[in-house]
Amino acid sequence: MAPWDYPDFDDHEGVHFFRDAASGLSAIIAIHSTKLGPAAGGCRYWTYAQSGEAITDALRLSRGMSYKNAMAGLPMGGGKAVILADPRRGKTPELLAAFGRAVDSLGGRYVTAEDVGISDADMVEMAKQTRHVSGLPVAGKGDAGGDPGPFTAQGVYLGVKAAVRHGLKRDDMAGVHVAIQGVGSVGGGLARLLARDGARLTLADVDSDRAQALAIELGGEAVPADSILAIAADVVSPCALGAILTAETIAALRTPIVAGGANNQLSTPEDGWRLYARGIVYAPDYVINAGGIINVGLEYLGHGDRAEVEKRIAEIPGRLDQIWAESAASAEPSSIVADRMAQRLIGRG
Repeated sequence: MAPWDYPDFDDHEGVHFFRDAASGLSAIIAIHSTKLGPAAGGCRYWTYAQSGEAITDALRLSRGMSYKNAMAGLPMGGGKAVILADPRRGKTPELLAAFGRAVDSLGGRYVTAEDVGISDADMVEMAKQTRHVSGLPVAGKGDAGGDPGPFTAQGVYLGVKAAVRHGLKRDDMAGVHVAIQGVGSVGGGLARLLARDGARLTLADVDSDRAQALAIELGGEAVPADSILAIAADVVSPCALGAILTAETIAALRTPIVAGGANNQLSTPEDGWRLYARGIVYAPDYVINAGGIINVGLEYLGHGDRAEVEKRIAEIPGRLDQIWAESAASAEPSSIVADRMAQRLIGRG
């Protein structure tokens, strides 16, 4: 099936496939839009059951990056890469070098960074082959750049607090029950920030030992990964992989708020309407989780230091408030409102 025959193809400017037999690289780079600037988005290293799933992931994630960068006010378009992990060969320097050459072959139309399965050390290997890389280790204490995870976590934390103010009419997090799905770099960082504020935490991860260890550290509770979305809580925060909000999981939600860092949380556009019909406050994912791309985007552009990054991350709650206000005025889901705003910004509205 051609890329444009996939349901998630959205007039992407390009979908590029790369193979390198020597290193074992199989990768896809999807460029959704360069209307505002070079297509920026991370590289995901993941094991897919079939190649079609990788194409879908690249299409969905790259479109989300167009929206994310536009809503964050960055002069960058949207792109995303996926490397199809081969457990038999692993993530080797040779594979990373081959991917760096693939990025370089696009001549700056795509700028890569970290995503699931990729570290800042991996970015160093890629940077030996191309300059179109961000998320490199920082040279100085006040510089932008480095691992985007903590910056994403900071933005999600501020967004969760905004959602609690909007949905629960509370200005503090003490005793607010937050159920977090996925406690890696983003979810774990979010949990630590919320624990500092006195929130009550329920944690889950596919790595149950990691969830249990963090729960012990923070005085929370760990539950099986397949039960976290149905936990009775004030906030459910998806911070793992996408497409987890479906007709079935939304029907099982026992929360007034969904606000988390995972990309592409809605399985279909109709799921935004399902959340809205249940009166659940939803923080559009590409708005609340923009902290990481703000950090690495400003690093690549050379437009600011860490203070500027933090200043821009602090603007996330205001964007969410604007979306929720328009949602109430138009009687439409926040997901639809946010999409419309983003589409106007990239010239597709």
